[in-house]
Amino acid sequence: MNQKPPPPPYGYGGGPSSSSSSNTTIGTLSARAKQTTQSVIATLRPWRMLLDLSALSLPHSYDEAMSHLRHNLSYFRANYALAVLGIVFLGLVYHPISMVAFIVVFIGWILLYFSRDGNDPIVVSGREVDDRIVLGFLSVVTVLALVYTDVGENVLVSLIVGLLIVGAHAAVRSADDMFLDEESARQGGLVSAGSVNRGTSSYTQI
Repeated sequence: MNQKPPPPPYGYGGGPSSSSSSNTTIGTLSARAKQTTQSVIATLRPWRMLLDLSALSLPHSYDEAMSHLRHNLSYFRANYALAVLGIVFLGLVYHPISMVAFIVVFIGWILLYFSRDGNDPIVVSGREVDDRIVLGFLSVVTVLALVYTDVGENVLVSLIVGLLIVGAHAAVRSADDMFLDEESARQGGLVSAGSVNRGTSSYTQI
């Protein structure tokens, strides 16, 4: 009596293994996007505080302006980043196709590069992809998107305008009513690692 051969193991001929792998990749990207969104929202400061006109005052010296700049860029970094992105989007408002391309490229940078750490490599067909390859790929895609959508000049001008507005606001916005926690101050270079760790004691579990 002839017997049917056993079914091929998963992973050959496009079986459930490939489908499971793609589902895992989509799930990982979704979780990473959610985590990145939550971290950005957590670092946002109240917009009313950022736009408080009573807190604007011209600095009396260059050192004071630089002090305001460092404090405000560290404290409102997420707000300023969103403001610059908003200005770039306004520069593309009459180029809807270019705006879609810009959004896709931006999401690609966030998911594939900025939201990953050293312990979270990208795996393609069972092989880890080096970060330099990812960086080169994203850079090439960004350049091609700017060239073929013919809005490179618009994006560059909008980016420069956004950075100038953010820099001017950060320089004239008083920092007297703000309190930087240790993490924000350390990221902004306002507190050294030694000063943060000084005075803290460590405990060893026995």
